[in-house]
Amino acid sequence: MKGLFKSKPRTPAELVRQTRDLLIFADINSTSREAKREEKMAELSKLIRELKCILYGNSESEPVSEACAQLTQEFFKANTLRLLIICLPKLNLEARKDATQVVANLQRQQVHSRLIASDYLEANKDLMDILISGYEDTDLALHYGAMLRECIRHQTIARYVLESEHMKKFFDFIQLPNFDIASDASATFKELLTRHKSTVAEFLTKNYDWFFAEYNSKLLESPNYITRRQAIKLLGDMLLDRANSSVMMRYVSSKDNLRILMNLLRESSKNIQLEAFHVFKLFAANQNKPPEIVGILVANRSKLLRFFGDFKIDKEDEQFEADKAQVVKEIAALEPKDRS
Repeated sequence: MKGLFKSKPRTPAELVRQTRDLLIFADINSTSREAKREEKMAELSKLIRELKCILYGNSESEPVSEACAQLTQEFFKANTLRLLIICLPKLNLEARKDATQVVANLQRQQVHSRLIASDYLEANKDLMDILISGYEDTDLALHYGAMLRECIRHQTIARYVLESEHMKKFFDFIQLPNFDIASDASATFKELLTRHKSTVAEFLTKNYDWFFAEYNSKLLESPNYITRRQAIKLLGDMLLDRANSSVMMRYVSSKDNLRILMNLLRESSKNIQLEAFHVFKLFAANQNKPPEIVGILVANRSKLLRFFGDFKIDKEDEQFEADKAQVVKEIAALEPKDRS
C-alpha cells in the first residue's frame, strides 16, 4: 500500500527549514544516543546534497531560478548560514564539500535583483572570524577558505577582513607547512588585495608601514621559493594597478625596497627574475627619484647594465624588450644627486 501514497516532493523552503532543524539538533545534541544521532546526521547530509542539487542542477536538469530564489530567501531568513558554518566540523567529508558549494553559490544568488547574502553577512560579520580561524584547523581550512573567498566578493565584507586584526595572520598562514592550506591562504590573500580596487587602495594607504614591513620581511625575503615567487608577482599586480598609484610612488622611493628588488633580480629562478623586473622598472622610471635611490643605482650601474645586457626570457616579447631598453636608458643617464 505504501507505494500508492507517495510523499509530496518537498519545496525548497521546506528543505531549508528541515536542514535548519537538523543543524540545531547537531549543534546542541552532542550527547544523544549514538544510533539516533547517526540517523539524524545521515538525513542532514542528504538534505545538504538536495540543496546543492537545487542550486547547481544535476546531470538531468539545469537549476530553476524560481526554486533557487525560494531556497535563498528561506536560507537567509533565519540563521541557517551561521548554523551551517558552526556545525561544519560535525559533518562528514562529503557533506562538508556539499555545504561549501552551497555557501559559495548562495553568495551569487539574487532575489528581486538583490544579493541578500551580502545584507545578511553585513549584519553577521563575526562569521568571517570563524572562517578565517579555520586556517588553523587542518580538517576545516580548505572548506572555510573556499567559503571565505566567496564571501569577500561582497565589498563591505572584504573591507571588514582587510581592516581586522586577521589581516596580519595571513602572513603566517601563507607560510604554513601544509602546502594545500598555504596555497589556499595565499589565494584568499591575493583576492583580498586585488578584487575591490578602491577598498584596497584605501587599506594600503592607511596601513602602508606595517603592511609592507611584513610583506618584505615575511614574503619577499622568505626562505621558501614558492612564497617569494607568489609574493613578487602579487606585488607587481598591486603596484601596477592605477588605483594604487600613490602607494606605488611611496614604495619606489624607499632604498630598502630597492635593495630587496635588486636581490630578487639576482635569483637563479627566471620566473622570480622576470616578476622582480616588472617592479624594478618602476624604480627606474620614477622621474622624482630620491637621492639615496639615485646613489644606489649609480653605485651599481655597471653591474646593472651588464645584467640587463644578458637578461633574456624564453619567448620573444616586444613589450619586455622595450621596457628593458627604457630601464637601461634611465640607468645609463643617471647623474649622482646632491643630498642636501
